[in-house]
Amino acid sequence: MLSLAIASVPAELPRLAEPLAGAVIFPMVAAANMVEVAALVGDTARATILAALMGGQALTASEHLVKLVAARLLAVTRQGRFRYYRIASPLVARMLESIIAVAAIEVPPRYQPRSSRDEALRFARTCYDHLAGRLGVAIAKALVARGHIVLSEDGGEVTAAGARFLTDFGADLNLKSKRIFCRPCLDWSERRYHVAGLVGAEIFRRAVALGWLKRSRDTRAVRLTASGRAGLLDAFGIELAEYEPSTAAAAKVALRA
Repeated sequence: MLSLAIASVPAELPRLAEPLAGAVIFPMVAAANMVEVAALVGDTARATILAALMGGQALTASEHLVKLVAARLLAVTRQGRFRYYRIASPLVARMLESIIAVAAIEVPPRYQPRSSRDEALRFARTCYDHLAGRLGVAIAKALVARGHIVLSEDGGEVTAAGARFLTDFGADLNLKSKRIFCRPCLDWSERRYHVAGLVGAEIFRRAVALGWLKRSRDTRAVRLTASGRAGLLDAFGIELAEYEPSTAAAAKVALRA
């Protein structure tokens, strides 16, 4: 249908009012932009770069980067002789995470041996600026079970009780920001929601500040510390089985009854 409509535009334009012509041409422009963005993201080297930057950190890195910056998928900051690249906005991060989620759904099921690195990512990782993986999903589940947040396909909401709980936890919910306050983010590895938006970012920031989570520069995986295990149990009621990257398949996340 779209191809037919586009093909007929040149012949039909003389008989159409200008507003309608603009309405037809706009999808063509949007489609062209979509093709450009998809082509940029679809390149293996560029996709690898974008995936690495989904950890939310700025990294030094080449020719592909110039194209990604020009398309406003990446932003660059210069410090001396170095250039640091990062995902340009939460909107770009959501697009990339959605592509990963769809890819995880559509690929045919097959046996794929997992490395310790893969298991570490599935247990806890950064999704731009918030927490994902089994740990991120467990926190979301705990907050929903306690009536602190409401998550649905339409969005997320923090209840009055949830605002008090998160403030006591140390999250700053009054930050002036244009970003979405609270939203569900479909976790590609767990196929369930974790918490994104300002709320998700603040939960992750606070957990790092408390020393519950440790991050590194060479991977999106984050490590849960001993104090983090105790803190999650005390604050969120989350019990975690002993976790080791090499035996992550045996790790279980559950809510305390």
